[in-house]
Amino acid sequence: MPSIDLLSKGLDSDISTTHRRFLVAMEQRLPSMSLETKERYFAVLSALVGKLESQEKDLREILSEMVSESAAIIMQEISAV
Repeated sequence: MPSIDLLSKGLDSDISTTHRRFLVAMEQRLPSMSLETKERYFAVLSALVGKLESQEKDLREILSEMVSESAAIIMQEISAV
């Protein structure tokens, strides 16, 4: 179906654009982050990227794992404020 294909391609483009915006936003924040925040952010980000690089699990499984694995790190960050 052409309309579904166009929608999919449009979403692909939107996701790519948002990824680029995310990268710019985080690079702007890095200089002002504390060392502890950088360490926590890196731990979550590197775990997510490692899981995404593996094709064994779908995105739903990866997100489910990330929520449970990163909950403690997120709580540390929230309470550090």
